[in-house]
Amino acid sequence: MPAEELHRSAWAEISASALTNNVRALHAVAGGAAICAVVKADAYGHGAITTARAARAGGASFFGVATIDEGAELRDAGVAEPILLLAEIEPRTIPDALAHHLTLTVGSLEGAKAAVASAEAIGGLHPVHVKVDTGMHRMGVAPELLDDVIDTLLHSLSVDLEGLFSHLAVADGSSDEDRAFTRLQLDRFDEIVATLERRDTLPRVVHVANSAATLGYPTARRTMVRPGLSIYGYLPAPWLAGALDERGEHLEIALSVHARVVAVRRVRAGARPSYGRRRAVTRDSTVITLPFGYADGYPRALFAGGAEVLIKGRRYPLAGNVTMDQIVVDVGDDDVHLGDDVVLLGRDGDEIITADDWARWGNTISWEILARLGARVPRLVVD
Repeated sequence: MPAEELHRSAWAEISASALTNNVRALHAVAGGAAICAVVKADAYGHGAITTARAARAGGASFFGVATIDEGAELRDAGVAEPILLLAEIEPRTIPDALAHHLTLTVGSLEGAKAAVASAEAIGGLHPVHVKVDTGMHRMGVAPELLDDVIDTLLHSLSVDLEGLFSHLAVADGSSDEDRAFTRLQLDRFDEIVATLERRDTLPRVVHVANSAATLGYPTARRTMVRPGLSIYGYLPAPWLAGALDERGEHLEIALSVHARVVAVRRVRAGARPSYGRRRAVTRDSTVITLPFGYADGYPRALFAGGAEVLIKGRRYPLAGNVTMDQIVVDVGDDDVHLGDDVVLLGRDGDEIITADDWARWGNTISWEILARLGARVPRLVVD
């Protein structure tokens, strides 16, 4: 559907070719490791089905989601590849997960027992991955309990102990402390892998690398990697570009946000547009209104942070507080009209505004910016 046929004058554009390129580039960096494309949170706002199809074209052979509903959406769309639930789920919901052929994560002894009970009640053979806590302390089996968890799962003929993984807390960090802690987590994971190898109980799929570790820590690229943010064209930190550069690869930002001007008015110097009357315009100026607000994922904090938009390749500042459905922009004396296209996120001419810019203006992170893009914002796949 072209933008002209939408019911509102604001939309996001998703480049499927950019998503495919990014997965292909990450696959090149990861060498022989399989790619588990993390498409939770509606693929960080990009659309889970669109992203899964594009990622598959780039070489992804596994997908990661956070909830059963996210996995079910992919199954209903015909995604046949393995889909990993990245966290342990409530025991009462396990049968639904298995009914959709989702791969369970076990992060506790209780979770292992619940997975076995459900798998045996349903019958058949069901893949399970065990998550071990190596220092993030959010979720995962404590290393001292891992043998009991492994034994519980291996005892069942209805469980396929397919995977072992962990998660890194600061792999994107460039400080000496962050690098030391990441190496410590990887060392702990190595010890666990070695122990299971000696017991001949090591699962065949071993993974620990998120986007940052895929790019920045070669030893973390085990049999599979789990990139998230980088699939969508962003580096978790600038220092991680080197692995791509060495191979002549690059990431392409896959999402842009657009709006059309829906109101134009001339205001006198000293006028204070929008709620709160936060800032006076310094001279007689044209103020335009765009139909995009915090309900669409444009944080209120962006105004105070100095946010800008792009019109005809030029930058313009917000003129007042972000509201639920609209923002106002000061375009000075420039010639801007009803219906003119405005880029809130993306490239226009030689200028670009990225999720990293929004994150800087809003004192947050690019992950949150992308994931908060509102469900009511139409997504158009442009290639």
